[in-house]
Amino acid sequence: MNPMQHPIHQALREVRELRQRILEKQRFKGYSGRARALGGCVALVMGLLLAGGFLPDTPRVSLLGWGLVLLAALALNFGALVYWFLYDPEVERDWRRLKPALEAMPVLAAGAALTVALVREGQLDLLFGLWMTLYGLVNFTSRRILPRNIVWVGAYYLLAGAVCLLHPAIGFHQPLVMGGVFFVGEWFGGLVLHFDERTNSVWAFFGLPNPPQRHDG
Repeated sequence: MNPMQHPIHQALREVRELRQRILEKQRFKGYSGRARALGGCVALVMGLLLAGGFLPDTPRVSLLGWGLVLLAALALNFGALVYWFLYDPEVERDWRRLKPALEAMPVLAAGAALTVALVREGQLDLLFGLWMTLYGLVNFTSRRILPRNIVWVGAYYLLAGAVCLLHPAIGFHQPLVMGGVFFVGEWFGGLVLHFDERTNSVWAFFGLPNPPQRHDG
């Protein structure tokens, strides 16, 4: 090997490491993978309750049920965000660190307005597709501050939303579609956030200690 190549390779490696550290500093750590996964579980439970006849089969009850799912998901995710803001020593309770969380607000506000408009016009069959599509956009717009694999979560929701909007057989009377899509998507997103920390394992995701490492020899 050319003696000049070693310093060049070392310099390139240091540049890559510096770039990685800068990206880590820019990455938003306020979202909880576990909170997302729990929100997905809530959506699945509601889908099962509505589909299984445990609740009255009326549009009003279904709308109320999905509204409760939204409130539960907001409580879980923003509760985790507040905990991170108050107790993470790196945050130092600096309000500017919460700015990335506000980037999703315009899409959510648009979703609320469109939901009200569709309900008022009686177009309930479009709601599932609308919610999935908008949530996919939220994940895409977060790709600069979250792990890059979050784009696959966004793509999943966009694809699911497109299918629900375009397939004539899928409508508001099929709550398991909504519950199932969000269960899978939120677990997917939760794992993406969880494994952003290199020391985390799937065991840690469930609050369990890592299994002991085997050392041969």
